Amino acid sequence: MRFWLRNEEMALEEMVQRLNAVFARTDEIMHQDITPLCAADIQDQLRKRFAYLSGGRGQDGSPVITFPDYPAFSDVPDKEFQNVMTYLTSIPSLQDAGIGFILVIDRRQDKWTSVKASVLRIAASFPANLQRVLVLRPTGFFQRTLSDLAFRFNRDDFKMKVPVTMLSSVPELHDYIDKSQLTEDLGGTLDYCHTKWLCHRTAIESFAVMVKQTAQMLQSFGTELAETELPNDVPSTSSVLIAHTEKKHKAKENMRLALDEGRSILESIREPLARSTEQSPNQDQLDNQTTVQRLLAQLNETEAAFDEFWAKHQQKLEQCLQLRHFEQDFREVKAALDTLAQKIVTFTDVGNSLAHVEHLLKDLTSFEEKSSAAVERARALSLEGEQLIGNKHYAVDSIRPKCHELQHLCDQFAAEVGRRRGLLGKSLELHSLLEASMKWCDEGIYLLASQPVDKCQSQDGAEAALQEIEKFLETGAENKIQELNKIYQDYELILTQDLREHVQKVFQKQESMEEMFHRRQASLKKLAAKQTRPVQPVAPRPEALAKSPCASPGIRRGSENSSCEGSARRGPYRRAKSEMSEGRQGRGSSTGDEEESLAILRRHVMNELLDTERVYVEELLCVLEGYAAEMDNPLMTHLISTGLQNKKDVLFGNMEEIYHFHNRIFLRELENYIDCPELVGRCFLERMEEFQIYEKYCQNKPRSESVWRQCADCPFFQECQKKLDHKLSLDSYLLKPVQRITKYQLLLKEMLKYSKSCEGAEDLQEALSSILGILKAVNDSMHLIAITGYDGNLSDLGKLLMQGSFSVWTDHKKGHSKVKDLARFKPMQRHLFLHEKAVLFCKKREENGEGYEKAPSYSYKQSLNMAAVGITENVKGDVRKFEIWYNAREEVYIIQAPTPEIKAAWVSEIRKLLTSQLQAFREASQHRVLEQSQSLPLPATASASPSKGNTRNIKKLEERKTDPLSLEGYVSSTSLPKAPEKGRGWSKTSQPSEAPEDNDGWSSAEEPLNSSDAEEEGGVGPRKLVPGRFTVVADDEKGSPDTLVMRSGDLVEVVQEGEDCLWYVRNLTSSKEGWVPAGSLSARLGKSSSAQCLSSSESSAGSTLLSSSSSCSESCGVPLSDLQG
Repeated sequence: MRFWLRNEEMALEEMVQRLNAVFARTDEIMHQDITPLCAADIQDQLRKRFAYLSGGRGQDGSPVITFPDYPAFSDVPDKEFQNVMTYLTSIPSLQDAGIGFILVIDRRQDKWTSVKASVLRIAASFPANLQRVLVLRPTGFFQRTLSDLAFRFNRDDFKMKVPVTMLSSVPELHDYIDKSQLTEDLGGTLDYCHTKWLCHRTAIESFAVMVKQTAQMLQSFGTELAETELPNDVPSTSSVLIAHTEKKHKAKENMRLALDEGRSILESIREPLARSTEQSPNQDQLDNQTTVQRLLAQLNETEAAFDEFWAKHQQKLEQCLQLRHFEQDFREVKAALDTLAQKIVTFTDVGNSLAHVEHLLKDLTSFEEKSSAAVERARALSLEGEQLIGNKHYAVDSIRPKCHELQHLCDQFAAEVGRRRGLLGKSLELHSLLEASMKWCDEGIYLLASQPVDKCQSQDGAEAALQEIEKFLETGAENKIQELNKIYQDYELILTQDLREHVQKVFQKQESMEEMFHRRQASLKKLAAKQTRPVQPVAPRPEALAKSPCASPGIRRGSENSSCEGSARRGPYRRAKSEMSEGRQGRGSSTGDEEESLAILRRHVMNELLDTERVYVEELLCVLEGYAAEMDNPLMTHLISTGLQNKKDVLFGNMEEIYHFHNRIFLRELENYIDCPELVGRCFLERMEEFQIYEKYCQNKPRSESVWRQCADCPFFQECQKKLDHKLSLDSYLLKPVQRITKYQLLLKEMLKYSKSCEGAEDLQEALSSILGILKAVNDSMHLIAITGYDGNLSDLGKLLMQGSFSVWTDHKKGHSKVKDLARFKPMQRHLFLHEKAVLFCKKREENGEGYEKAPSYSYKQSLNMAAVGITENVKGDVRKFEIWYNAREEVYIIQAPTPEIKAAWVSEIRKLLTSQLQAFREASQHRVLEQSQSLPLPATASASPSKGNTRNIKKLEERKTDPLSLEGYVSSTSLPKAPEKGRGWSKTSQPSEAPEDNDGWSSAEEPLNSSDAEEEGGVGPRKLVPGRFTVVADDEKGSPDTLVMRSGDLVEVVQEGEDCLWYVRNLTSSKEGWVPAGSLSARLGKSSSAQCLSSSESSAGSTLLSSSSSCSESCGVPLSDLQG
């Protein structure tokens, strides 16, 4: 359709251009582009004949304008004189006019004064080039003499651009202009009739106007045809075609009348010449004839331009009619095919017997024959559409998808019939096999029943019966069911519940019959073997024991240290196998069995990981090719709704990036670990950065969900789902990446569960932690993008560490007392976002909508710069509360967490953050001091914020001195000073004893102390274990061999909590690690090593405490020398 519209516009544009050229050439022919005057406009002025263009020419072809004797010449108004002069000078061709005009002024009967006035007037207002002015002066003696004298003495008054020649008689005029170019009143032979000349000029100009009007009419008519909207049904299209054809005939009739008018004018010009062969036409007559011929040529050009446009427009209308017929037939054929598709779906029965299946096959064949007419019509219509495309039909974009759809429907119907025929064929094959098996069973039972028992008692009779049975059993290879599972696998598509039970019954009957044959066979073999060899009691040889299943090298080695009772014991093979395992290395053997079972479980988890990964990659590819790529398919454009256009990137997000990562990289690397699944954690760790792409996908998911809800009913999705044969719609597949990233942590947990004693356990634990970190980051980012009202850039605040909802009380020193009291008793519900550089307080809004739109939004209220923040870890009266204070407690925020565990996690994270800020400040101060003194080397730079690599390779403790969560490189366990007795912060002086009593918290410039207030000093409740470093205060008196040994004074690191209330602990003193029960661990640990005061091991002043203000922002500007006592 777009192709035709472009052609239609081009055809119309071409016709308009050609008709515009006709307009221009018509004006050029009539000199309308220079002088837009017509004879009809000044007809009365031309009739006065005070000047005329006779058609005569000078010797060099100059046009001659004659001013006859006109007594009232001086009375002619200037405007009329100017119009006549302008019109007469516009008639000759531009070439002739360019030579210049010759003016013949006849004033023989006039006076000298009139002659002088006429010449001066003509000279002053003549609009064209003049070559010569010839004046026939008065013939009277007095006037002639007067004119001679006056002309001599007043020659300067007649100065013009061309010479003015005074002639005394007509013969003198003939010296300048030939007689044949002068009219009879000037003694010439030129035939000139002013009335006829005026009539011809008026007719020619009228015909020129008709040519222009005809071109304009055709141009308007063509525009009207091109802008006509094509109907959508056959009758309306036929009506439009008929109406346009009638209008075209009328336009052609008008053009015929115009052509007749032009030919009539041409004949009237040629008629005098035809009557008198002796008289030759003058130049004006020839010019008029040429003008009419050129106007006729323009009219023919107009007709040709319109005919070409009409041919294209008529072709469009006829093709439109063909298209409407095609669409009408398409709807009928498609309805018939849809009916056939609905009917073929009802053919679901696979039969319950051989005869039933044969009957169903006959019904299917009959249905196929009846439906062949509709299918053939559809294929014929598809070929008709292809012919239309081959004939360059304008609606190719509309016809081709319908042809493809018809072909697809026919192929789909044929495929469905073929599938049904295949299923019935399978059913026929299975029922034939079942009947053959049942027949074989019946024959076998008849055979057993027909064998006489008395004849089988003899050796010959037994052997004959045995041969008969063996011969019958050989026929079972062709008739019986070999493997039941293979039957289930081969005929899975047709096995209904009833048919499956029938197969099981036949197979059970077959097994029962075969068991009867085997029992009969065993009995007959005994009867046939009784007479061949007598039975002699023979004592078992000692060598026989060596051939028994128990005589393995391991058993022989075991028998040297144990009694022979086990080797003489009889029992099944499983018991013998158990006895073999008992002969091995006792506990080591059982451990090996357990490890083997764990290895099997690990392989099972690895297989599940690989299988689900392959399926996941295939599903992503299916969505990208079956949906995303189809949105760019021109054949599917008509199915895409307006709301879905240009929404591809929003709907699918970065799914293509996820697919390429998994298909090209991650899946291939996973396959490298199929033989060592316990090491698969390394694969995750190496590609952990690439997994960040899921955060982008999840952030886009709400927008994608919104587009899906708006366009879920779009025919495009239904068509794509139909082509892919998906049972689920697209939204289920768009959720796959979210489901997959959450599936990894479950598989890693399973793999870690079965790999705790393996080499890759650490990598698995770290990979699990990293994946959980990604999930947390994804979840946090989903909340972060819901923040509204924040003026700055959230990315400038650093990494989002934690977020959650809390009850908040405020207490401001500068606030009004009533406001303070109200704030203390009425908490605010706030959602806190903890970043590396600030903590944001937001108000959670109500959830609205469905799906992802149900996610809450957060209105920004305020933020605190972490450089000026301090915390009080415990608040009296509630174990869930802690304080965040700002600018030396000018602003205090009492935070109540939902649970004590959430509070502990937040306090721990804030403590780590403030500790890293303190460390960064200390190192910056040391750098300044060392640079000034130039006496000590610069210490290694510590990171001011947690980094990804700090959690990798736990065994390398020496490399973790820069970890802000474990400042071992800057803490001395032997020279650490005691914490101040009053308060937990530092005073502004260098002595800890002068710390203010009300400052019971710490900030990034203070020592992080765990026990700070009355509640903790009083030992309220048992302490909850958290990861960190502690000092052992009691020996392990009841330690078991399997647990880690810890002595009083050892420095240990609690790493993580495991199952069954066990904690993984690393003894940093003995460099050993292991699992310790939580109960005994809690009782033997003292205060966390992080509770001790921080001091600089690099300071030359010893273990001098650093003193600063209550926030890092106040102390950053103070040099180290000023802080040291």
